[in-house]
Amino acid sequence: MYIKKLDKPSASSPFWEGVHDGIPIGLGYFAVAFSLGIICRSSGFSVFQGFLASLLNNTSAGEFAAITLIGAGAGYLEIALVTLIANARYLLMSCALSQRFSPDTPFYHRLAVAFAVTDELFGIAIARAGALQPMYYYGAMCMAIPGWSLGTAMGIIAGSQLPGRLVSALGVALYGMFLAVIIPPAKKSRIILTVVLVSFAASFIANYWDVLAALSGGTRTIILTVAISALAAILHPVK
Repeated sequence: MYIKKLDKPSASSPFWEGVHDGIPIGLGYFAVAFSLGIICRSSGFSVFQGFLASLLNNTSAGEFAAITLIGAGAGYLEIALVTLIANARYLLMSCALSQRFSPDTPFYHRLAVAFAVTDELFGIAIARAGALQPMYYYGAMCMAIPGWSLGTAMGIIAGSQLPGRLVSALGVALYGMFLAVIIPPAKKSRIILTVVLVSFAASFIANYWDVLAALSGGTRTIILTVAISALAAILHPVK
């Protein structure tokens, strides 16, 4: 009987490319999650509870908001509504990401990828040329999710012992990841560069414009994303 020998994953396979691209994201998440761990500890979470919460909730703003409300003794409905609003932008990201898959991609792959749609993972996935391969996203997830959950656990254990300035400095790593996501495509396309600069300016104005400043950060992000991307699509449609 002939048994086909399975090929070992090569360093250039989509999965390992995802692992490679996900390493800086995981490291950034680990650093930022320290501050989340401090909040978890002050809200009465054990190390295991904080780890499990971050393992099952791959979101920064939403989890920060939820943990803070739990510490304040908020009700289930309030926590659910705030989390929904804070994470609403991922609805847009999921719509955009679903269009990058090949039409014959099975539903279970789409469902698994939807478990970890974050800003940074979305950024590296959407920037890849051609159809998005689920194995690439899985590779990035394998780095990002442990970084976030382990960072939270370590933050609960040691975060309260670190100087406040050091914890704040660790948070800068996340902004470095955002720059790493947007700079390469912006250097290749003046249209993307213009959209990025307009987004920066619009986000800054929205923080001080009374009409939008009263809204949550997630809601402002949705409004600006829809408005700016729609305008860019009208002015410079992709053939």
